[in-house]
Amino acid sequence: MIAFILLGALALVGAVITVAARNAVHAALGLVGTLLSVAGLFASLNAGFLAATQVIVYAGAIMVLFLFVIMLLNANQPVRGRDPVPFVRELAGIGGVVLAGAFAVLAFTYRDPRSLAEGAAALRGGNAGPVGEVLLTRFLLPFEAVSILLLVAIVGAIALVQRPVPQPDGVTDAEGAALPTSPDLQTETLVPERGRA
Repeated sequence: MIAFILLGALALVGAVITVAARNAVHAALGLVGTLLSVAGLFASLNAGFLAATQVIVYAGAIMVLFLFVIMLLNANQPVRGRDPVPFVRELAGIGGVVLAGAFAVLAFTYRDPRSLAEGAAALRGGNAGPVGEVLLTRFLLPFEAVSILLLVAIVGAIALVQRPVPQPDGVTDAEGAALPTSPDLQTETLVPERGRA
């Protein structure tokens, strides 16, 4: 029980780091900590297959994909200035409150038709066959909803980190091509002759 509580606390700390970090790499490392803590939670519940899947698929492959996208889009710099999407913080706050309320309602009102002992016996120790059978029959809709959620998260991350490339002097490439490049031409156009006044 102590291991379960410690791993749950570590998962929450990693989740807070993931949400609060300004640097995308730090957020991804917080997510790795959360995923590894969840794998430990599965292992403490004698679900060895789920723990191994959590480490191999999520903490391994998915996080490599996330870090690849972060580095590809050069999003490893902290985000400063205004948000790229208007009202994103307000919308995220409202969404977080609605989601927390929905979880609270589910936690206090949901009643599983089977007892916990019967459900655990049906999974038979968390082996691959029983888990796949339950996941793709009884929990098919939540399973597909999670896949859509992951897809939306990746698309949203790409949309949020795309930044316009600023021009150092404020001149566009088309205007820069029209300017004279020779130093002699620049001095002739900028410095008037002394005889003319």
